[in-house]
Amino acid sequence: MTTVTIVRPTLADKPAWRRLYDGYARFYKRPMNDAKANLVWSWIQDPNHPVECLLARADDGAIVGLAHVREYPRPLLGGLGGYLDDLFVDPARRGGGIVDLMFAAVAELAAERGWISVQWKTAEDNYRARAVYDRVGRKTHWITYEMDPAQSDAASDKKPIT
Repeated sequence: MTTVTIVRPTLADKPAWRRLYDGYARFYKRPMNDAKANLVWSWIQDPNHPVECLLARADDGAIVGLAHVREYPRPLLGGLGGYLDDLFVDPARRGGGIVDLMFAAVAELAAERGWISVQWKTAEDNYRARAVYDRVGRKTHWITYEMDPAQSDAASDKKPIT
């Protein structure tokens, strides 16, 4: 049985992190290139940037999972929450509890920081992951929207913010 520990990335972990991050991008059909990946890597290496990374390291040294998480204000609740932006486990290593260890590490981080909650989103048809998410969290009634500011009708008015 493989033992997995959750660790912070070191500079030497970049190639393994990138392999997993590329897999995550492919899964969601998002183009990935060196510029984007290097920017995200620079964020997670910067202790002053809100994006943090947790990696799952197997006892053979292989990086087998990644999670990107960040703190964000929850004004209506009067506190801070955590947002799990990305979570990905190497497909060859799935089914062995790695995702549970990663969620436990995120929960521990949240408790240490006093976060009110941790939220994330996933694709509606990501059924395998949703089976896990239904076990570790609860589905909310919120619907997610996304706006491209450059294409927005609201932005076309070009009224300055004062």
